[in-house]
Amino acid sequence: MTGQLLSLLTLLALLLFVGFAELSLSPIEEDEDNYMQEMLTRERYNQVRMPEKLISSTANAHGEPKQKPARKMPNGEMGNDKKTDKISDSTKPVKTPNRKTVKNKKSSLKESNIISEGVAEFNSMTEECPPMGLETLKIDDFQLHASSTKRYGLGAHRGRLNIQAGLYEDDLYDGAWCAGRDDPLQWLEVDARRLTKFTGVVTQGRSSLWSSDWVTSYKVMISNDSHTWITLKNDSADLIFSANREKEIPVRNIFPSPVVARYIRVNPRSWFYGGSICMRAEILGCPLPDPNNYYHRRNEVITTDDLDFRHHSYKEMRQLMKVVNEMCPNITRIYNIGKSQNGLKLYAIEISDNPGEHEVGEPEFRYTAGAHGNEVLGRELLLLLMQFMCLEYLSGNQRIRHLVEETRIHLLPSINPDGYEKAFEAGSELSGWSLGRWTNDGIDIHHNFPDLNSILWEAEAKKWIPRKMFNHHIPTPEWYLSNNASSNSSFGTRGEGVALETRALIAWMEKMPFVLGGNLQGGELVVTFPYDRTRSQGVTREQTPTPDDHVFRWLAFSYASTHRLMTDASRRVCHTEDFAKEDGTINGASWHTAAGSMNDFSYLHTNCFELSMHVGCDKFPHESELPEEWENNRESLLVFMEQVHRGIKGVVRDIQGRGIANAIVSVEGIGHDVRTAADGDYWRLLNPGEYRVTARAEGYSLTTKKCEVGYAIGATRCDFTIGRSNLFRIREIMEKYNKQPIKLPMRQLQAQRPRERRVGT
Repeated sequence: MTGQLLSLLTLLALLLFVGFAELSLSPIEEDEDNYMQEMLTRERYNQVRMPEKLISSTANAHGEPKQKPARKMPNGEMGNDKKTDKISDSTKPVKTPNRKTVKNKKSSLKESNIISEGVAEFNSMTEECPPMGLETLKIDDFQLHASSTKRYGLGAHRGRLNIQAGLYEDDLYDGAWCAGRDDPLQWLEVDARRLTKFTGVVTQGRSSLWSSDWVTSYKVMISNDSHTWITLKNDSADLIFSANREKEIPVRNIFPSPVVARYIRVNPRSWFYGGSICMRAEILGCPLPDPNNYYHRRNEVITTDDLDFRHHSYKEMRQLMKVVNEMCPNITRIYNIGKSQNGLKLYAIEISDNPGEHEVGEPEFRYTAGAHGNEVLGRELLLLLMQFMCLEYLSGNQRIRHLVEETRIHLLPSINPDGYEKAFEAGSELSGWSLGRWTNDGIDIHHNFPDLNSILWEAEAKKWIPRKMFNHHIPTPEWYLSNNASSNSSFGTRGEGVALETRALIAWMEKMPFVLGGNLQGGELVVTFPYDRTRSQGVTREQTPTPDDHVFRWLAFSYASTHRLMTDASRRVCHTEDFAKEDGTINGASWHTAAGSMNDFSYLHTNCFELSMHVGCDKFPHESELPEEWENNRESLLVFMEQVHRGIKGVVRDIQGRGIANAIVSVEGIGHDVRTAADGDYWRLLNPGEYRVTARAEGYSLTTKKCEVGYAIGATRCDFTIGRSNLFRIREIMEKYNKQPIKLPMRQLQAQRPRERRVGT
């Protein structure tokens, strides 16, 4: 009996040994990996096991993963694992699909006993999965680990695609994960926290002004317990993927076959000669259904709006706007404000109960997006907003109906369609940080406006205001209006000239009596407000408030506070700035100075208060992220529009009841005035309080009254009736009776009176 028991125990030991041998497929043995000790202290999820069917389908008789016959990968290079040191040019060009946007194609996914057995059977194993969310921060810092780290600012939590670095090398917010040692034992690990079908990896080098660091090739390993690792193989050899040739352009590698696991590691094998092992990455993966997964349920955001959640090309955008117009012809109108450098029309849609007309007393509001063509999220949010407002208006939503009936709304989703087409062709993961940002002729539209700040501040220093110059409606310089306007330090950040798109925007801003506007941008989660240029010369960051600083702060907070993430103090910073400490808002100049911004120009040249909404960390999110991004921003978009009805409004009329155009409305204590529109109506954004308001116009006497602004939404009515001034009346009478100008000396007038009497008799 004892002998049988010993034999049985021996047999079990052999089976266990063989089993572990089959699973230990990593080229780095555990006893050789000095960094595996870090994993021993990590929380273990013993209930998760490698699916048996996956093991049986990927392991052959020799305990190695089964692979398809060797072939050239669409986005990578197959080859044997050669022990190579740093190399600079040993990788081949990576072929990528023409369209960068990674589409999550619909396929039938057959699952059987996924909870009890942890086994998934896929009908289509060639399905390409979307990004897991390193760039969008859906993957949090605790899910990222590394073999070693050069310093905290270069830790695993910084190894996110497109993350941007601070100005200095020792910044706490640096631009990549960098290993503490440069050897082939290093790795960057992602814990998906659930079984996930991994299909590919996207990599970048380190974001840095001073260093050149990137990985040129790597292996990929998967695991279910973070201890036993399987390396992806090409037949019997480890599969090596070609990575980057420089530090900014992303490179995507798609696996020959999807793999299912919980953990995934990227193991650099070679890197740029003269640099270090540094990497930014994104993992492509589809989480398998698991209703018991706490982390998934906690982070899941579901929208109930039935909208077109996808990225649209220029033609598709135009078609979608046409569909919205056909669905709601009574409240929408499509028009264009001009053309881009490549001849694409800049389409806008108007939403109003009387489209095509300015109604007296009704404020005009605008949203614009896409000034930077690669900041795609804002463009799609405006396309979603126009769909939403149309559908909700038809369904009788009283909030939307009130907005449409009391406001003339303009949505311009793509200011820079030329740049967008470049980014769109590349796609969400491969467009990088700047592809498509500028116009076709290399101009940053948002900072291409004339610098009126310097003109105003110089006039204030010379005490020209208000005698020689007004504190508002500052005219555009003559040189800027010329057709051959070229490089000049008074506008823009690049200085190549005035873009056609910028000229079209200025003409539009001057034509429409806009009261409030927001331009949607990307790459951050913050709302910025004027001024965007520092007042002190040579200072890159400085608080530079406008006379309406309190109003701007409220407007910014109205958007940020209703956004799902902007004011969340526990959220991770996008790149280097923790804007949540400032309630998700910041004065533009105190972030970084920029001359000739759209916000400053709008405030100083027109009546419109303009702010910038940076609506997401990811400039070009995968379209699978659009429903969640819509939920993040939907309420904010509506609330900010409603702020156009805050403050005072009214009409400035003459004694006969006719509206007076271009009359000046001043508020005591605020050094910035507004002017009336063509029909004499005006709108003045103000916070709650009591104000002394004065209306005046050339040839009229001024009138002052008290106007009180309440806390409820709805502007206070404050009309003015002003009569002709005595000086104007005298001039008018003298011109009517052909008299001499009043400026003639009194003696000369007396000498002429007898002669005038004789002529009269």
